[in-house]
Amino acid sequence: QVQLVESGGGLVQAGGSLRLSCAASGRTFRSYAMGWFRQAPGKEREFVGVISWSGGSTYYAESVKGRFTISRDSAKNAVYLQMNSLKPEDTAVYYCAATLRGSGSSWSGDYAYWGQGTQVTVSS
Repeated sequence: QVQLVESGGGLVQAGGSLRLSCAASGRTFRSYAMGWFRQAPGKEREFVGVISWSGGSTYYAESVKGRFTISRDSAKNAVYLQMNSLKPEDTAVYYCAATLRGSGSSWSGDYAYWGQGTQVTVSS
């Protein structure tokens, strides 16, 4: 069992930065690849990026590649999403999620555990 709690969302101007955190509880955190997803109003949840269980590999959606970076600190049971050069279209509720697929997945159905989400709003 893994519990996930996101934080760090807020309101930022276009071009600005935010860093989201995802705190995980559970002794098996290190076994999970950790993904970030987002959902904008009226849209389906979409994949943002994922980091492998070891932290050795990441991959991202094309829409955020080069602007967003995922990292993890297994000693702190935490995962981070650094978001730079934010755009109004990045406005969404952001969720972290855990999957036992070691290298991660872009499909939400592969994720067993989800946080409650944190709102990110980017003003133009």
